[in-house]
Amino acid sequence: MVTPPTRARRSRYRRSRSAPLVIGAVLLVIVLAVGGIAGYRVFGFLRSVGNIGNPVQLFQNDLEPPTGSVAWKIKHGQRVNILALGYGGAENEAPWLTDSIMVVSLDPAGGRILEASIPRDLWVRIDGWQDDRRYSEKINAAFGVPKMFPQSQLKPRFQGRDGSGHLAEATVGRITGLTFDKYVAVDFAAFRDVVDALGKIQVHMDGPLDDCHYPDYHNGYVNHGVPPGRACPRGAGIHFAAGDYEVNGEQALQLARSRDAIQPEQANDFGRAKRQQMIMAAIRKKVTSTSAITRAPQLMNAIQSNYLSDMDLNDIKAVYDFAAKVPDGAIHHMAITDQDLVQSFIPYTRGTCGPPAAFVLCPLDPSYRMWQAIFAHAFVDKKALAEQAPVQLVNASRSYPDMHDQATAVLREMGIRTTDGVRHSSIAGSVIYDYSGGRYPLTAAWLRDFFGAEVEPATPPTPGVRATFVPATGERTDGLVVVMGSDFASRWYGLS
Repeated sequence: MVTPPTRARRSRYRRSRSAPLVIGAVLLVIVLAVGGIAGYRVFGFLRSVGNIGNPVQLFQNDLEPPTGSVAWKIKHGQRVNILALGYGGAENEAPWLTDSIMVVSLDPAGGRILEASIPRDLWVRIDGWQDDRRYSEKINAAFGVPKMFPQSQLKPRFQGRDGSGHLAEATVGRITGLTFDKYVAVDFAAFRDVVDALGKIQVHMDGPLDDCHYPDYHNGYVNHGVPPGRACPRGAGIHFAAGDYEVNGEQALQLARSRDAIQPEQANDFGRAKRQQMIMAAIRKKVTSTSAITRAPQLMNAIQSNYLSDMDLNDIKAVYDFAAKVPDGAIHHMAITDQDLVQSFIPYTRGTCGPPAAFVLCPLDPSYRMWQAIFAHAFVDKKALAEQAPVQLVNASRSYPDMHDQATAVLREMGIRTTDGVRHSSIAGSVIYDYSGGRYPLTAAWLRDFFGAEVEPATPPTPGVRATFVPATGERTDGLVVVMGSDFASRWYGLS
């Protein structure tokens, strides 16, 4: 019998640098490109950032874009996948580590955007060499491989200016099952300078954040000697009380990077992702304001030398035009953490997928087939979501006590209205009980497809009458109840 995955405590910083908000840079390119600014300086900027060789391209936006391009896909309602990367840059001791890795999927037909964060410590195979050597490392190293190894050893696609971005695309694509159309990458300096060039941004903190283990710029930490979870001494660390703030670039970077606050809700991956999403929204709002045009020279200086992408101006403009019409409520966020699809290990513990001395995250499903199924189903039919069906997941596997919590977390991020799941005695085959009398047909159809289980009409048990399946304590007898058996557990953990 396979031993079920166990929880382990979260990592400390490990000198992590979580640089977010790459899409803000894309918005800046558009503002500067189509905002009425003219002159040699701007064309030089666009040649560097927008991959424009001929200024005439600025006036060709009404033409039919090339078939299969990002602009063409958006125009014709096809899904677009962009890999957004944040890397440390020259002022960091590990300049090419992409410690912010985000899948940005556009759903033009449904008018939605998905932003899914991939954890930096995920241990993966990186396939970039012509001799097909086996090389495994944390996923945040993929972008830097073409910078550190001789180009002649790498496959042709991973050579040249965009080789780093393409290798990162291939690595993330293999685990998610997605084919990326383009990539965008910015470094810390660009992010910080952009916020400063915009003249600060407005943010709101629902609760306080106190972190006295925040990394400094000297390969260390701000007051590293304080034990984790302890209050910071006066004057040490970074501190934000609950409330509204107007933050500069360094403060915005602190909010986005902090991952060892004394507040548990701020120290976990979800809290950090929430802050990053807040900052992204603030940058988006400021960039699209008319005042951004007046700061054109500062903004161009902020990103020109610290921005990499294979998107051209038509693609960037198409993304901007689409994103500008998407309301905040149609932007869905996913953050893969050790609460759903990965498990964490501290150094020198048994069972880790990486070297014994390193902290790594290992996928619950080493085959990544479950990851691929989740990303393939990420855009749930809007009509199904509109049904607002109450859904509960019941864990009827033998050896995996956390599966219902993990799967529930994933479905909630997809927009499914789920209540807390419960455990039940073991069954082999999964089944979906419909206690609603067929009231939620589209949701039931989506669940059937995702879980690979049939939907059976059901009624609450009648007292005194023997039933084939007796609900467990806490199990609902209304709406839709997914009883996940051993067959689904095998899929969830990649055992078959």
